Amino acid sequence: MHELGVARNILEIVQQSVPEDRFASVKWIRIRIGRLSGVVPDSLEFCFSALLSETKMQQAGLIMENEPIVSLCKDCGHQFTVEDFAFTCPSCNSANLELLSGRELEIVDIELADD
Repeated sequence: MHELGVARNILEIVQQSVPEDRFASVKWIRIRIGRLSGVVPDSLEFCFSALLSETKMQQAGLIMENEPIVSLCKDCGHQFTVEDFAFTCPSCNSANLELLSGRELEIVDIELADD
């Protein structure tokens, strides 16, 4: 399951970013997931929850923001959100597109509880 590795990497990055004495204070981890990233949000949530018991961040929650697929037509310059994986420009029907977003998988921020 690919999401297990992703969840493990998220927790490792948080552990590298937060001082060890503050691990228990991690309240939320916000991530951005593009529709083309290949990540299944429900599976990621399940794996993340399962791995938390192995850490000192047992109270941490995962907030997932879905990033749409946005393309730019190289022929007519129209920027649009791709719906239903239809990779053609709705203005000119061209398939000569530049992908602007949709592949993201990134940690946006980490929220710590006040002491």
